[in-house]
Amino acid sequence: MTDPASKIHSPAHEALAADRYRRSRGFWRWLAFLAAAIAIFALVGRFVLPGEAGGERIARVTISGTIGTDAQRVAMLDELAEDDGVKAVIVAINSPGGTTAGGEELYEDLRRLSEAKPTVAVIRELGASAAYMTALGTDQIFARRLSIVGSIGVLFQHVNAGKLLDTIGIDLDKVASGPLKAEPDVNEPISPEVRASIAALVGDSFDWFVDIVAERRNMDEARARSLADGRIVTGRVGVETGLIDAIGGEREALVWLESEHGIDKDLNIVQAWPLPRGNYGWVADFVSGSARSILGLEGQGPVMLDGLISLWQVEPIP
Repeated sequence: MTDPASKIHSPAHEALAADRYRRSRGFWRWLAFLAAAIAIFALVGRFVLPGEAGGERIARVTISGTIGTDAQRVAMLDELAEDDGVKAVIVAINSPGGTTAGGEELYEDLRRLSEAKPTVAVIRELGASAAYMTALGTDQIFARRLSIVGSIGVLFQHVNAGKLLDTIGIDLDKVASGPLKAEPDVNEPISPEVRASIAALVGDSFDWFVDIVAERRNMDEARARSLADGRIVTGRVGVETGLIDAIGGEREALVWLESEHGIDKDLNIVQAWPLPRGNYGWVADFVSGSARSILGLEGQGPVMLDGLISLWQVEPIP
């Protein structure tokens, strides 16, 4: 006589149970993936997907990390200026600055854009040196009360490693077409002639920086120059000294656009820069960007700077 319990634990029943378990596990995995996808769409639900924007909207341009020249960014800002559907542009800034040429390029691009439609800068944690230069290119500047702003100035740094090279027995030599070619040299201090040449280079760039501060902030040159000693200040002090317009963030910027330019503050906001990577690059950008922001690494990375810079602090190069 066959034991009923043996049928329950037969190989056929065990195989059926295993198959049902696999199917159930696959279903729950698919359901978890679907829930995660819905959560992502919910988080970005207020924003139109890049490349699929239609109708009237506000564009956001995010400037973070070290600023340099960028042909793609130039083209993108020109496209925003020509797009009748883009009613205004918010420039979100979180940067210590960068190269003087990069700051100049971005400033001039934003001035051209501002001739076509309203622009407003929102300084988050940091908007110094070339990043402050960037903010000057917009029509209105907001910053948090404790944001870091300012650092108006230009910098050229030189490392004299002569003693180190002598210690390890390395002697550098060169043949140059002129006494100022490839100077200053890494194995010797800056000579008076070279220092005067570099000082003229820094001074010319600095004078231009001071001129645009005076022009854009409606100051006389003496007032602008008195604030251009390289100091950094909080957003609150920035308002008191006239470097920025008001305390606030993106919400206040939207209210300003509505009150001053009649632009509906509830329009969709489209992330125009940085550009997404591929058709689904916005998903990777969103996930990786959120993680890096949580870790305090937003916009960071090894950036080689060689030459004249407008930077609050030079990050060590690994």
